[in-house]
Amino acid sequence: MGFKDWLIDQKNSTVSGVKKFANKDFMEAIAAGCAMIAAADGTIDSSEKQKMVGYINLNESLKAFKLNEVLARFNHYAEMFEFDFNVGKAEASKSITKLKKHPDAARTLVAVCCSIGASDGNFDKNEMALVKEMCIMLGLNPADFQV
Repeated sequence: MGFKDWLIDQKNSTVSGVKKFANKDFMEAIAAGCAMIAAADGTIDSSEKQKMVGYINLNESLKAFKLNEVLARFNHYAEMFEFDFNVGKAEASKSITKLKKHPDAARTLVAVCCSIGASDGNFDKNEMALVKEMCIMLGLNPADFQV
């Protein structure tokens, strides 16, 4: 491999690494946001987890991650919420706010969280309030999501 080939290889490797890091932030935010909304009513319903799994299987930027890896992150946040809601919320918020500089990703996150909230047939006021807080954290207009 010549120097030019090596240089191209290094550039591609760096670009790939940056994309993966951005996707990792997105994956963490999705897991954190879904856990937050799922925990809003005090119990994490299996339909909420299944809705998140369905989204993971559809989203191109999350397909790079193994499903068990995303579920492990979701379970991590869910355990935080089970331990103490405010501790869970603080931890989840750290991951969620990383998307503030990426409005398209932030909007997708909020849309997914709305879907998670409604997945058990009842998008209740606690779930809506958390989505509204999430919008404010991300610099989005809650009215765009009817919350």
